[in-house]
Amino acid sequence: MERTLSIVKPDGIKKGLIGEVIRRFEAGGLNVIALKMIKMTKEQAEGFYQVHKNKPFFNSLTSFMSSGPVVVMVIEGEEAIKRNRELMGATDPREAGKGTIRKDFASDVEKNIVHGSDSPETARWEIDYFFPEEELFEYENPPCLPDGHRGG
Repeated sequence: MERTLSIVKPDGIKKGLIGEVIRRFEAGGLNVIALKMIKMTKEQAEGFYQVHKNKPFFNSLTSFMSSGPVVVMVIEGEEAIKRNRELMGATDPREAGKGTIRKDFASDVEKNIVHGSDSPETARWEIDYFFPEEELFEYENPPCLPDGHRGG
């Protein structure tokens, strides 16, 4: 099983989409194995997005990500990184596929509802940034029914 980090960003929180994002991940065969709501400081956001520190959007991104609460979660499943990114859609919601989280709810490239790790190495680093090992839990969900709801 592969693990990845996902974040419901401040715009997703303001739009009341926490449950919808989780529902889509679970319907997509992913288990949420850790979850918490936090408010990042500007410094925490800068540390998390340090890979982008020399990019022109760094200050805007870190200001946005520290502007309100976020929900950080670890999701697990077969090809979790790939599947999560498919469910989120392209970073730019105008380029995101129909039925993706970003196509359905995002307003622009920065305020695009969710964040997801882009590689196994990034996922490990990002998960460790927010979660100690003892906060990660494993369990099996029943398979999804055709309507996207869990059976069992």
